[in-house]
Amino acid sequence: MDIGLARTFLQVVATGSFVSAADRLNLTQTAVSARIRTLEEQIGRRLFVRNRAGARLTPAGERFRHHATTLVQVWERARQQVALPPGRANLVSIGGEFSLWNPLFADWLLWMRRECPDIAVRAEVDTASRLLDRVQDGSLDVAVLYNPPPRPELVLELITEEKLILVTTDEDGRLRPEDYVYVDWGLHYSASHETAFPELANAAVSISLGPLALSYVLAVGGAGYFRSAIARPYLESRQLHRVDRAPEFSYSIHAVYSARSAADVIDRVRNGLRQCASREPLTHAT
Repeated sequence: MDIGLARTFLQVVATGSFVSAADRLNLTQTAVSARIRTLEEQIGRRLFVRNRAGARLTPAGERFRHHATTLVQVWERARQQVALPPGRANLVSIGGEFSLWNPLFADWLLWMRRECPDIAVRAEVDTASRLLDRVQDGSLDVAVLYNPPPRPELVLELITEEKLILVTTDEDGRLRPEDYVYVDWGLHYSASHETAFPELANAAVSISLGPLALSYVLAVGGAGYFRSAIARPYLESRQLHRVDRAPEFSYSIHAVYSARSAADVIDRVRNGLRQCASREPLTHAT
């Protein structure tokens, strides 16, 4: 069977829509429909029921989902293993969210070079939804994400619990609403933030990437919520100051991988991530 058909099937399952799957695959809706129709003809069963709400799996589709995931994962693993560079016994492909690249992701790459020289590494940075899709379809071994939603057949393992703290360039540690920068740390944070600071719901500046928001605040002044590990050196140098009595918000980092992944490689990856998350950064925070 064409692996592309299985990938298309899994995208429709993940998005619940032929239209959304087409967007993610950079295909037309007609092309996605044709692929699913071809797959149904090969299997001899209808896999989706389409309605105004999107597309839902039939009982046959539910049974095929597990096999489609396995097919794609086995193909990706075979393709990667055949192409291993000289001197490497295995390969791991890992992806992380943009705001995790420094220091955790960067430190983990250094740790892998030192502790696991026999493993080739392919590292990528992307959005959470795309990374989850790729772990699910087998083209990525591990994704490192903040507060990921649960997905069938994927393991979500807590790596570390971070704190988001409110800091300001104001030397007196005062929060000035007109200088506040809202940093979008996701849905969980947004709900907690709205409860704690209803008066800051419409900040003049809103930024979706933590490092960019921090650079902006340091350059022009202001306040915002940032990861405690990243803010620490700026607090120590007194470029930033804690806002008095401001609440802290929890921000969990998880490793996401398939339950059918190679246990030995995944164990080494998880060990490195935990070690890097629990100690002082090896790289310079930005």
